[in-house]
Formats: sequence, structure tokens, C-alpha cells
Amino acid sequence: MRTTTLRTTTWLMLAALLAAAPARAQAPAPAPAAPTTRPEGDPAQETIRKLNAYVGLLNRTLRAQESLSRYQSWVNMKTGPTGRERTIYGLYGLHDVRGEIAKAEAATAQPPAMPDLDGAMTRYIAAYQALAPTVTEAEGYYERQDYRADKMAQGKALHAKLAVAGPAFLAARAEADAALRVEKEKSDALELAALEAREGRKARWHVANVMTACRKVMDLLPTDAKPVVDMAAFDAALGRYAVAVKDMDGYSAANPNSFHVFESRPRALLGKLREFDDKLAKARGDARRGAGRDVTWIVNDYNMMVSTAQTAKTFSR
Repeated sequence: MRTTTLRTTTWLMLAALLAAAPARAQAPAPAPAAPTTRPEGDPAQETIRKLNAYVGLLNRTLRAQESLSRYQSWVNMKTGPTGRERTIYGLYGLHDVRGEIAKAEAATAQPPAMPDLDGAMTRYIAAYQALAPTVTEAEGYYERQDYRADKMAQGKALHAKLAVAGPAFLAARAEADAALRVEKEKSDALELAALEAREGRKARWHVANVMTACRKVMDLLPTDAKPVVDMAAFDAALGRYAVAVKDMDGYSAANPNSFHVFESRPRALLGKLREFDDKLAKARGDARRGAGRDVTWIVNDYNMMVSTAQTAKTFSR
């Protein structure tokens, strides 16, 4: 049975705003610039380093979620593969994540303590390590088309393992994503307040404010696991993003050429999000009733906005 891919969750690495340093969604993000003006024990930098270790692992291991989605697109998960499927796609191979796991494991013991997130990441690592060998074995099995020789015998045995380890992994990832979101929002608020205290509500603050508000809208976009959008929450987040964009446009009008190449992207994305919101409203929030087709374009535009935001934070005045 095929599934309709709406969106998978990827994370941005945190920018070292407090260090006056420049900070991709949908694929691993670049590492943040090393702090240049803050001491090694600075709590803000410790938070950034810790969260970035977790983000790096979640981004890199997204491949496992994509591999499971590929598998589920052609296999009946209740009965398993038979060898009589019209098309046998197999699974995607996984990335080498030993380095990311080592960094994330070390981060669980590093300050500041984040009990919910630290525990969720520990469970996520265990769930990934339980799943990965079976995915790798299955990927090779289907790539070699061994099912033609053994009449899908090993495929059925592998399915029994995937049917257990796969859902456990996805549940652990959902838990880690939710816990990271909580800590990320705390970090965003502290970063924004510190930037305002140091520079005032100038160009760099407006870039950070717009991106913070936009991320909260993006977090509420539909996914395969949750295709029905909470319209009240989505509309509220969209309203806050609209205010941030309008404020930035006001600053830009009063201070021309303040945002390098960034200033047109937030309002262009806002327009597309409002069109999407209208479609969702007509579908009572269910993206499967047509609106889901817009998600890819929205995410692509957001990715581009993220990319230009890096430049804007460096060159904005």
C-alpha cells in the first residue's frame, strides 16, 4: 500500500547569535560558526553546542525514517512481503552516523541539563541502533534481489523484525522531536532577548524574529503521521508570523537596503502560507484532501529563506 509523503521533520542548527556569528531544513544543516567573543563556559554557547549535537544526529538519521517510508510504500505492513507485489522497491541504505551518535551520547551528560530531551535522545539512539542493522540487511537483500532465489523467505523474516523495530524507532523519534522543539523554543526566546538587549530591534533582530515565528508555522505543517492540521494552532502561529513580517517590512521601509537579499522572501512565503491556509480551512485541516500537494513547495521556499537568512544575519545593518 502506498503512502502520500507530506513532510518529514528536519532541524536547523542553531546560530551563535550571541557571538555575533552567522548562523538548511530538509537535509543536514551546516555547523555553526565557532564562538569568537564569548567564554568557553557561556551558558548560551553550551546550549547551542548541546542542541546542535542532537540536531546533527536527528538530521543524519532521518534517512532511517525515509527508508521505512519507502518500505511501507510497497509492503502490506500487516501481512508482510509476498514476492507477488507489482513493484518491489526495497529500502534506502543508511548513512554512517557513528560520529553523530558519539557526539549526541556525550551531549546527554553535558550542561545544561535537559532531563526530558536528554532522556528522549538516549532512547532514540537505542531505538535507532536496534533498527539500523535490520534496515541494512534488508536493503542488501532487496538490492541483490535475493527474494527471487528464496521465494521471499528472508524477506518475511526481515519483515517480522522491521514490523517491531520500525514503529519503535518512529515513536522514539517523535518523542525526541517534541522534546527538542520545547528546548529550541526556550533557546530562541533567550537568543532573541539577548540580541535585542545588545543591538536593539534592528535588522538582525528582525531576521531572527521572522525566522523564529516562521519555524513555529513550519512545525505545524501536515506530515504522514499527522495529516490533519490543528487549524486553531496553525492560524495563531500564522498570525504571529504575519505580524513579524509586517514589522520587518516597516523597518525595511524606514531603513532601505537593511536586509541584503532576504527582505522579499518572508512576505512571499507568507502569501503562499495564507493560500495554503485557505485550502486547509476548506478541507477542515485534512491535507490529504488536496492541500498536501502544496507542502513541498512551501518547504522548498522555506529552505531558500533559511539560506538567505544566514547571509542576512551576517550582512544586515
